[in-house]
Amino acid sequence: MIQEKIKLATTSLTQDEALAVYRDMILGRVFEDRCAQMYYQGKMFGFVHLYSGQEAVSSGVISQLGPLDYVSSTYRDHVHALSKGVPARAVMAELFGKATGCSRGRGGSMHLFSAEHRLLGGYAFVAEGIPVATGSAFKSKYLKEVLNDPHRTEVTACFFGDGASNNGAFFESMNMAALWKLPILFVCENNLWSIGMAHSRASSVHDIYKKALAFDIPGVQVDGMDVVAVHKVAKEAIERARAGEGPTLIEALTYRFRGHSLADPDELRDKEEKERWRKQDPIPKFQHFLYEQGMATELELKSIDREIEVAIDDAVQFALDSPEPPVDEIYRFIHAEDE
Repeated sequence: MIQEKIKLATTSLTQDEALAVYRDMILGRVFEDRCAQMYYQGKMFGFVHLYSGQEAVSSGVISQLGPLDYVSSTYRDHVHALSKGVPARAVMAELFGKATGCSRGRGGSMHLFSAEHRLLGGYAFVAEGIPVATGSAFKSKYLKEVLNDPHRTEVTACFFGDGASNNGAFFESMNMAALWKLPILFVCENNLWSIGMAHSRASSVHDIYKKALAFDIPGVQVDGMDVVAVHKVAKEAIERARAGEGPTLIEALTYRFRGHSLADPDELRDKEEKERWRKQDPIPKFQHFLYEQGMATELELKSIDREIEVAIDDAVQFALDSPEPPVDEIYRFIHAEDE
């Protein structure tokens, strides 16, 4: 199977689509910045892993999905949830452990879930969500081809980090997905670090997209700091999946701007490396693209920025005002409930 490296891309984005993608990227960035603020003020507890710097991957992929498509995430799941349409109020309330959260205050930062928005969950264990996403894609294919429901054209997007690409669950799931031509995108967000382990020291194959060769499926490496490039790759992979042509492995080269979690002093990564990647911030890069293409003015983008700031202020206040889960419901939601 031909492997590709894609760094630059022309765009098929319409103006409305481009502005929606920009709004989504700003939503993710501002939300995560406010999470850091709330965490250090003692309003948020536990492990909190922020996505800042990687917004082009979430927005570029999930903007291509429909409301019936599925997303599986990792412990760095806030922005995936927002991109899939989970309201900022519900995500923020979950991080505060409130009953109004998307997981009713039981999941916290690493375990966001929304059946309504087809968010299959955030998963704390490395590679834990990959088999779940594979099962989701199998269900879609089974309903369509075995139970003869031609309207079942759902696609599953499975996000994971570079460390997960060395896990057995990754290889087993890739094999099954290739064997059965499942409608799934395996999206590796390669931010170069697995906590404090550099990817180059952890994997015998540095280019993760080449691992697709073992399963004879397309493997694509893309600049994960360029939302236009990610959008193009995701569009092609989703079209293949919907057409019954099977999975695609996408390796998005990206970088997290903060430590592994907010408890991480981030002393292991080289200062020059961090500064070099900061200069590739996907948001200013996309702003420049929008200006260059005549899709937006500075005034229009600043208006979106203000709109998002107001929405996040509202989400924080909603979380602060929301009730704690009732003590007498401590054992509730262990098992599924009837509608």
